Amino acid sequence: MQIAYGLTEQNLKWTDHLAEIIYACTMCGSCAYQCPHAISDNIIDIIEALREELVERGLAPPKVRDFLENTYKYGNPWKEPRKNRSEWTKGTEIRRYESGDEFLYYVGCVGSYDPRSKKIAKALGEILLESRISFGVLGNDEDCNGNEANMLGEKGLFQLLAEKNIHKFKKLDVKKIVTLSPHAYNSIKNEYPKYGGNFEVIHYTQLVREIMRRGKLDVSKGLNARVAYHDPCFLGRYNEEYDAPRDILRDIPGIELVEMKRNRENSFCCGGGGGNFYMDFLDVGEESPSRIRIREAYNTGAEILATACPTCTYMFDDAVKMEGLEEKIAVRDISEIVKESCKMRE
Repeated sequence: MQIAYGLTEQNLKWTDHLAEIIYACTMCGSCAYQCPHAISDNIIDIIEALREELVERGLAPPKVRDFLENTYKYGNPWKEPRKNRSEWTKGTEIRRYESGDEFLYYVGCVGSYDPRSKKIAKALGEILLESRISFGVLGNDEDCNGNEANMLGEKGLFQLLAEKNIHKFKKLDVKKIVTLSPHAYNSIKNEYPKYGGNFEVIHYTQLVREIMRRGKLDVSKGLNARVAYHDPCFLGRYNEEYDAPRDILRDIPGIELVEMKRNRENSFCCGGGGGNFYMDFLDVGEESPSRIRIREAYNTGAEILATACPTCTYMFDDAVKMEGLEEKIAVRDISEIVKESCKMRE
């Protein structure tokens, strides 16, 4: 049986060590830009094929199996109760999506359950409220978008989640979706159409840039800070959106935007992609991707490392602590920076 690009059942030895190597890849897509050989265009497909084979054979590492089983049973990798999914909306005027709303605000698992990321989800929700855009959330009825299940090789689970979400979106007459996470943006925009899910999908930075430039947000309060921006892999390399986050930062008075040497399509991964924010196969001390990236940001003289992905923030917050730089550099999502810069209505 051919497995992937010349690899066969006879010449490939399936071992636990091999499985951990295959799953240590964050699926960041950098190889497609860096490798000078033709294989670079297919390397992600190769890794996905190998992972699919490991899942089918029951040889995926225990952490991967836990991630997939929890996502199937609970709709999130941490086994958190569904009734807690909308807790982040408490104390706000954010409401459930209703047919006729312009946007469905899709939050995702990290934004719904991680304590730090819930603040990001709330910040974006309050920005959208301030702009008076018509939107709503699914609350406790929201399900995992499946991007990581897909990347981990569980294609059946991904199809199940995609079809379930598509059915739910269509039942609510959803036309436009704005996502907090680039991971959700990637799957709903690029993968859901394969299952009949054709929606207008945008990442929140694209929407926030638009509403700022249309005068629907007053950011004249500004923020006096030197800011380095980190390109999330699934927003940048996977979907080629590099400008919207930078445009937002440039449009906020007082911000000095600086670049790390590795930026845009050459950006360095935070280490959390492909489910690694949960499995942490790349926890290798000082040379872990997130700690390397924090040092790169700090070396620019930036006071803030900004990103536009709750998974990146999740990874970088821990890295700042491990590097002992809590008093030197802060990690902020762009939604938080916009909210801090905004003169909110009374």
